[in-house]
Amino acid sequence: MYLEYYGLNEPPFDITPNPRFLFFSPKHREAYNHLLYGIRERKGFIQLTGEVGAGKTTICRAMLEQLGPNWETALILNPMLDGDGLIKAIAMEFGLSVKGLDLDRLETTALLNEFLLSLVDQKKDAVLIIDEAQDMSDELLEQVRLLSNLETYDRKLLQIVLMGQPELREHLNQPKLKNLRQRITVRYHLKALQFGEIGRYIQHRLAVAGSKGPPYFTTPALWRIHRYSKGVPRVLNAVCDKCCLAGFVQRKELIDYKMVGLAIRELEGNVGV
Repeated sequence: MYLEYYGLNEPPFDITPNPRFLFFSPKHREAYNHLLYGIRERKGFIQLTGEVGAGKTTICRAMLEQLGPNWETALILNPMLDGDGLIKAIAMEFGLSVKGLDLDRLETTALLNEFLLSLVDQKKDAVLIIDEAQDMSDELLEQVRLLSNLETYDRKLLQIVLMGQPELREHLNQPKLKNLRQRITVRYHLKALQFGEIGRYIQHRLAVAGSKGPPYFTTPALWRIHRYSKGVPRVLNAVCDKCCLAGFVQRKELIDYKMVGLAIRELEGNVGV
C-alpha cells in the first residue's frame, strides 16, 4: 500500500530470505566469508548458528549464488525426517531420480556416492546445507556424519553446512556426538545488529527497493525499533514495514518515536486496547 507513496519498486521489508537485500554488517560479512572459506577449501563440516531471524538463510542463499556453476548444491530446509527419508531428500535435492523408488538407505547412499564421484570427473564439487539442524535427532546427525565419509583418497566428496539456532551448539556438545563435533573445522555464531547499524540496515533495504528519499527514521525511532527488535533482522523488517504503513496512512515522510510505538502495538495485537 505504501510503495507508490514512497516511490518504491518493491517491498523493502519483506521477511523472505532474498540475497539482494542482504545487509553486510561486519558480522554478516564475516559469517559469509566463513561459509565460503570452509566450502571452497573443502573443510568438510561447517557450522553456522544464530538466533531465529538473524539472517542465516539469507547469508546462505547469497553464498550459494557466489559459488557458481562448478558447484552442485542441495538445501534441506526441514530435516525432521527419518534416516531413510533424509538420505532420499538429499538425493532428490541433488537432482537424482529416487522419488517413488523402493530403495533402502544403503541403496540411496550408493546412488548418491556414484553421483558425487561423477562430479569429480566433471571437475565439480558438491555442498549440502541443512537448515534448522538443531531439530535433528542424534540418529540423523550421525547419519549426516556418515555422509562425510564419502571421499576419494585425496578429497571429501561432500561439503556439509549445518545451520541452526544456538541450541545446535549445545546439542553438538553432547559426548555421544563427539565424532561429529571433531569434524567441524569451521564455526561461526551470527549475532544481532547493534544500535549503530540499525539506521544503515534500514536505508540499505529502502535503497535496494528503489527509495531515493523518504521515509526517514528519526534517531528516537531507531532507538525504539532496536529496543523492541533486539537487532534481529526479521523482527526489524516486521516493525519497519508497519512503520512505513503508518507513515502512508498519516501522509508523513518522517517516521518518529510515536509511530514506531503504534507499529509495535499493531504487531503485538494491542491496537485499540
